[in-house]
Amino acid sequence: MNANPPVHSNEMDRLRSLSVLDLDYSDAQESLKGLTMLAARIAGTSISLINLIDAFTQWNVSSYGLSIGPLLRGDSVCQYTILSEENFEVKDLSTDERFRDKSYVADEPKLKYYFGVPIQTSNGFNIGALCVMDKVGKEISPEKVELLKLIAHEVVKRLAAFQMVQRLKLELKESKEKQRRVAHDIRGPLGGIISLSQIITSQGENNKISDVLTFVNMIQKSGTSLLDLASEILSMPKTNEVAENIFIEEFNLSAFKEKIEKLYIPQALSKNITLTVQVQEGNETIPVAKSRLLQIAGNLISNAIKFTRHNGTVEVTLSLVPADKGNLVIRVKDTGRGMDHQMVSQVMEGKGSSNNGTDGEQGFGFGLALVQHLVKELAGTLQLQSAAGEGTVFEVIIPQ
Repeated sequence: MNANPPVHSNEMDRLRSLSVLDLDYSDAQESLKGLTMLAARIAGTSISLINLIDAFTQWNVSSYGLSIGPLLRGDSVCQYTILSEENFEVKDLSTDERFRDKSYVADEPKLKYYFGVPIQTSNGFNIGALCVMDKVGKEISPEKVELLKLIAHEVVKRLAAFQMVQRLKLELKESKEKQRRVAHDIRGPLGGIISLSQIITSQGENNKISDVLTFVNMIQKSGTSLLDLASEILSMPKTNEVAENIFIEEFNLSAFKEKIEKLYIPQALSKNITLTVQVQEGNETIPVAKSRLLQIAGNLISNAIKFTRHNGTVEVTLSLVPADKGNLVIRVKDTGRGMDHQMVSQVMEGKGSSNNGTDGEQGFGFGLALVQHLVKELAGTLQLQSAAGEGTVFEVIIPQ
């Protein structure tokens, strides 16, 4: 393996740009499959992939002609494409010392040709690659290269649109919750006005002027409260019939658990590591804010797998403390090689260096730094317990 894996000088900013999209790397397949097929047709290749690359892993978010799962970033060809401003081409993977021993070249599907175009965000960061591949050699004309670049640009727009839809769904849900709360709150002052009016009416001529003035003053206060609530209602964004029919996915710890298992168990199995995810009993269906959670948990889990030997274990625990609201706690415990006191201090100070994993997995040194950045954005805290040879426990606490 390469002792010095390729990485751009702005890698941390690139990872932050990817994290802003807040993708779980599995939901965008449907919206991108047409573009993936089109890329293969234009290039005249049998395979086309859209890959996004985080601190540890290459995630395939759409594929044509080849079913592919997560791949260690250090084993990918696309890690070189994201360093390029234009494109990256390998005429023969089997003769290139960087790739000839990779499983997808030496074994089935025995890929030979690769051509990749960076997927670049509007702020200029390459978050992944659109690549076309084949088992035989190919030549791609300049005209076709330009078309592939246009598709890569469209991929970015699709991902941004996908993110916007998710945000609109969340805002719609919050708006509905606010309307329900206001409807509940409005009953109080309205009920008070009715009750006071009934008292005045029932006492008739027996009302003392001082009592009537007191009642009128109370009615006035209730009426003012109603006007304030009415203003709040009028200031809410209106929803139309289409918006009313939008399906709003409720994210809770049970859904969080399923996402983690789907994305990271295959990565653990590649090293015969047992990955378990547990949700504290009674917390399963309580809604939580989804923002950045998969990026935070995913980087911690990938880090744990990287530094755990074959047949080891990684345990993830999700809980809410206290159970009704409070803080979301993500705990990742591994049986890996652990860290001494100096290494722990460096990680917590954001000065951790890059180290290769127990299988020689290349280190990039940005995963834990990104976790610290994202946790800080969410006003949370990160705790770390470890000892050399005794495994590591990371615990993230995020206010809900």
